[in-house]
Amino acid sequence: MAMAISSSSDCSSALINTTYTCMKKSYRHTLFSTCKAFPFVTVNPSSIINHRFFQVNASTNFPTIELNRDSHHQTAVPDAKKFDSFLHGMLKDPQTQELAYDYYNEVKKLPEFRPEKSTLKLLIRYLVQSKKWDSIVSLSEDFKIYNVLPDAHTCSRLVASCVRARKFKIANTLLQVFITDGEIALLAFNSAMGGCNKLHMYYSTILVYEKMKSAGIVLDSGCYCQIMEAYYKIGDSEKVAALFLECESRKLDSTPFSTHMYKILCDSLGKSGQAFEALKFFRDMKEKGILEDPSIYASLICSFASITEVKLAEELFKEAEEKGMLRDPEVFLKLVLMYIEEGLVEKTLDVVESMKSAKLKISDCISCAIVNGFSKRRGYWAAVKVYEQLISQGCIPGQVTYASIINAYCRIGLYSKAEKVFIQMQQKGFDKCVVAYSSMVAMYGKTGRIRDAMRLVAKMKAKGCEPNVWIYNSLMDMHGRAKNLRQVEKLWKEMERRKVTPDKVSYTTVISAYNRAREFDMCVKFYNEFRMNGGVIDRAMAGIMVGVFSKLSQIEELVKLLQDMKSEGTKLDERLYHSAMNALRDAGLQMQAQWLQQNFEGT
Repeated sequence: MAMAISSSSDCSSALINTTYTCMKKSYRHTLFSTCKAFPFVTVNPSSIINHRFFQVNASTNFPTIELNRDSHHQTAVPDAKKFDSFLHGMLKDPQTQELAYDYYNEVKKLPEFRPEKSTLKLLIRYLVQSKKWDSIVSLSEDFKIYNVLPDAHTCSRLVASCVRARKFKIANTLLQVFITDGEIALLAFNSAMGGCNKLHMYYSTILVYEKMKSAGIVLDSGCYCQIMEAYYKIGDSEKVAALFLECESRKLDSTPFSTHMYKILCDSLGKSGQAFEALKFFRDMKEKGILEDPSIYASLICSFASITEVKLAEELFKEAEEKGMLRDPEVFLKLVLMYIEEGLVEKTLDVVESMKSAKLKISDCISCAIVNGFSKRRGYWAAVKVYEQLISQGCIPGQVTYASIINAYCRIGLYSKAEKVFIQMQQKGFDKCVVAYSSMVAMYGKTGRIRDAMRLVAKMKAKGCEPNVWIYNSLMDMHGRAKNLRQVEKLWKEMERRKVTPDKVSYTTVISAYNRAREFDMCVKFYNEFRMNGGVIDRAMAGIMVGVFSKLSQIEELVKLLQDMKSEGTKLDERLYHSAMNALRDAGLQMQAQWLQQNFEGT
């Protein structure tokens, strides 16, 4: 392939050797088709076939394209624009993009060569797609050398691509180059801030913003939106409000971003406990005729619900409902929790009706919150009633709701219903809920069905669900009541092996089991372990140990127990008081009996 290239009239016979890293066959057709489009490049097909011009470099085994000065074919001397057009054409074809970039690196050595913006755009596209980040740094140097920058949109996308690929040093280098052009710099810095926000690198966004300010670049509404979001995400509501007011004072055209900016502002103020200030800005937004958004209503309702401002939360909820802007399930959950906290549990059913009207699915969290709310405020019978009402209205319970209602049924003695719901729960695939298993094991313990309890725990383990401390407590309690100390000891060791930490109930249960079997020394052993682990004495523990120390005639330990109870603020009931008093008097410890009378009588 022969190319007649001259940089000036004085060097018309210059020889340009360009080595391309491509296979011979790969580019024959491509070079011919490209050169046809640009008549200043002359190609003699027969010369390539006869290898007159297409020579192979022995050291690289790659083709070498060079000018043959013996050729009689004369070619017009191309100018810089034709070089650029030639590159432009090659960069458009995916098959010749790599070749074009190699050619660009050679051609740019010519003094008169100056790439056009459109060519730089194509080069950038190729380098980004090929992930040749080092080459992008080199290209950024060319921007400065030729004093040519691509269009603003291309520069913006280039910075965004670097940030997205976490090439932050390259992005920073590009921003330094783009600072020279105000329009490009504005879009480039905006892209950098937006990219950092998408990566949740909010402090990096703030650094870009500060660099932008120090460079004297004036922010537009889009930039304000990006930096407000960054400060919102790190919880700096004061800075969010300050930036919003700054943007407003400049009277920028923020139409595309107005709604989003108000959303960030209201959300930020609401979450920082400034719900009334957020509402004031929202009303101001409506007066300006800015388009309302469901997310702003959701933010305000949640903010007022969180501080239990029932009236305002209800007003906003009704307003949003009339406008068809209730779409976020979290809004309904917040209202339900607010009503439960305020004791207005009956109003939670109105929330359910509103969800049905909005054609929203009633989540497991909401139904569970309602059932638990009724349990807490109105008792277990009311919880059972409201659960059955929700089911009749088409609500589908999830794992948490099932676990809650099983516990409620067990608490009021409706064991058959508890079993029925437990079976339904497992049939729906919720077969690894430790809370539900715990309620069922406790129920079997209360009804004396020890074998059923053990079978259920075995089934639980088979499904890969690890028993928790509540289940072990229930099993030890039922075996302790049956004076099956061997099984109690086995369960305790299993807890240790599975690294399940015993709680106060665990120690009380095992001590009670040994007390029933009159193995008082074991009671003392577990009591001392309980105290060494930082356990605090309650009435149940004290009731057992007062009797144990009295029966063992360990009066010093009894006195210490009473002193510990006094220091920890644990009170004695009448039975324990008389039991301790009798033990001290029988031991002839009148002074200690008098101390007990002075400190615990009437408690």
